[in-house]
This record gives sequence, structure tokens and C-alpha cells, in this order.
Amino acid sequence: MADFAFEALRRFPDVEGPNLVAVDASDRLVLDEATAALAAAPEGTVVVIGDRYGALTLGAVALHGARAVRTHQDPLTGEQALAANAERCDLTGTFTSHPLDATLLTGARVVLLQLPRSLDALDEIAALVAAHADPDVVVVGGGRVKHMTLAMNDVLGRHLATVEARLARQKSRVLVATGIRPTADRPTTTWPAREHDTELGLTVCAHGAAFAGTRVDVGTRFLLGSLGAMAPDAARAMDLGCGTGVVASALAVARPTLHVIATDDSAAAVASAATTARANGVADRVEVLRDDAASTVPDASVDLVVLNPPFHVGASVHTGVAHKLFGAAARVLRPGGQLWTVWNSHLLYRPALERAVGPTRQVARNSKFTVTVSTRA
Repeated sequence: MADFAFEALRRFPDVEGPNLVAVDASDRLVLDEATAALAAAPEGTVVVIGDRYGALTLGAVALHGARAVRTHQDPLTGEQALAANAERCDLTGTFTSHPLDATLLTGARVVLLQLPRSLDALDEIAALVAAHADPDVVVVGGGRVKHMTLAMNDVLGRHLATVEARLARQKSRVLVATGIRPTADRPTTTWPAREHDTELGLTVCAHGAAFAGTRVDVGTRFLLGSLGAMAPDAARAMDLGCGTGVVASALAVARPTLHVIATDDSAAAVASAATTARANGVADRVEVLRDDAASTVPDASVDLVVLNPPFHVGASVHTGVAHKLFGAAARVLRPGGQLWTVWNSHLLYRPALERAVGPTRQVARNSKFTVTVSTRA
């Protein structure tokens, strides 16, 4: 443990690159501000939420003596990176991974948190802390100043007794919240949220960290305009990077004999997609998987893949995830199968789709988005 160094941590198996880091100043600041609370916390009462690649979890163990740490990371790749970094630092077995629920937070005395940029995600976390943590819990949440807003203080303050903003350091800041507000003073927050989209005729369900929440983002809505043309004879389809599962449920509703796999590496996404499928009466034909780029789906096993790829990695604009998903689609498609993709037109993905999958043609285009279909060679 004496040899632990943040510099040893890697992002792998997540996308790596020159402008993508495994640790930043906000990780170090959270641990520094939590020093006294960590020293006083009994074994098994330290919880880490939103640790990206293990800096908070492993730092709490190696630098502050925390034991039996419980952790929740929304991306599966984050869990995998934490496990790999723990092995690299000889810290395997010092933590356990949990869903975002009571098993994570019951009796927690210290919660270390990378503040999510989504206020809905922060609200869901704060509500669960208030419902299950120790009455004297201390929450130390950090982030980069450019991504923080005063509204974060307000969200924490709905559920926790006091919220204090600490001084910024190296363009990072920490919010420290202590204690839990009386039950009568807390909002009756219910997650996942749900909303009926009258245009699509679907009920959309979303946990706080799910992309776009209960809204259907404009790219997905544009892609769904081509739903009827997508591999009409397909027996098995995949909503790759499914988010809240809108595409998966729309396909299943429109085609009563179709089996759809909805896969995403986000725990919030797959939980949302499963609830969306139930809300629309198609849970028997929508199989939901938390997976990194469909890695557990057999090769050449589906007829249709539908994809709205992200063009960000965290807060950084980066197309690495999209290219990874193009490769995944090519692997799982049967020969002659189709990949339908929507993308921001300025990204010029068509050559990459041609290389990864096969012949690609434009199906639709508006002022912002392009829809293409690629046929597996």
C-alpha cells in the first residue's frame, strides 16, 4: 500500500487517449477534504459513488485506511477499470461493487462522490443517501469548477441537512453535506421517472443518470422516422448503446415477432430500458444487457443493429466510443445484416462505417443529423 500512486491508474478498458485521464485534481481534493471523516469512519461505512477509474476507492483504502469500502460506478467500464487498477496496486478485495440502492448506502457514515453533471442523477443519489445512510453521514462531493453549478447545492440541500462549498483548488471544488433532513422536509422523489411521448406513443422511463432522461433526444427521434424501413425481415435486433431503451421498445411494439437486445454499459441506462420495456408491454421480447460494446453477444447472431453513438467521453469530445461500437456492430451482425446509424453530420462517419461494417448509404439527412444504413459484407 505504501507504493500506491495515482499515476499508476489507467482508464482501460475504457477509451484511452492523450487528452483522457484516469485521475484529476477533483479526485485528490475529495480525498483531502474527507481526511478527518475517513479517519473516524468504522469499517464498512465508507461508500464511493461515481468513481471513474478507481482513484477515490483505492485512494481511500491506500492513503486513508478505509476498509470494506462499498462502491457504485454507473459505467461497466469503470467497474472493470477499478478492478484492473486494484490488481495493479495490490488492493484487490478491499472493496465491493453494488447497484445504486440500499445495499450500497445502508449505514453509510462517509460518502465520497464525483458530482454528476446531471442534476437528476444527483437528486437520485441524494435521495438514496437520505433514505438509507447513517443520520450523521458526511457527503464529500467534488468536481471541476467549470462543470459545477449553484443548483447542485440546492439539490443536495433538499435531502441533506447542511451543504457547504469549500474553497476551490486547481480548478476543482468540493461540496460537503452533513446530516439528513427530517423526512417531512424532504421531497417525495420517485425514480425512475416516467413520461408518455404522444408523438411516438411510448412511455419513457429514466433513472437520474440516464442520457436525456424521459425526453427522446432529437437524434433518436430522427432515426425512428426510418423505423419501418429497418431490415423488415429481421428476427433478432439490437439497440446498441440503448440508453432508456426507446428504440428497443419502439422496434418491439412495431414488430410483434421481433426479439430485441437492448445493451448499454451504463447501469442507469439498462435499468431504465428494462422499465421502459415493461411500461410498454414488451418486456417479454426485449432482453436487456449491461455490457461493454455487446462483448457477451455472440458473433453473427443478429439481423439488425440500431445505433445512436455518443461523441463524448465524459466531458471530452472524442469519437473513440463510436468507432468501438461500429466494430461491435460488425461483429454481431450476420452477413447481409444491417446497421442503422444516426450521427451528427459534421462527424463524417460514413468512411468509418464502410471500413468497419460494409457498404453504406445515406437514408435521411436534416440540418444536423444523417441517418445511414450499412450492410454487413
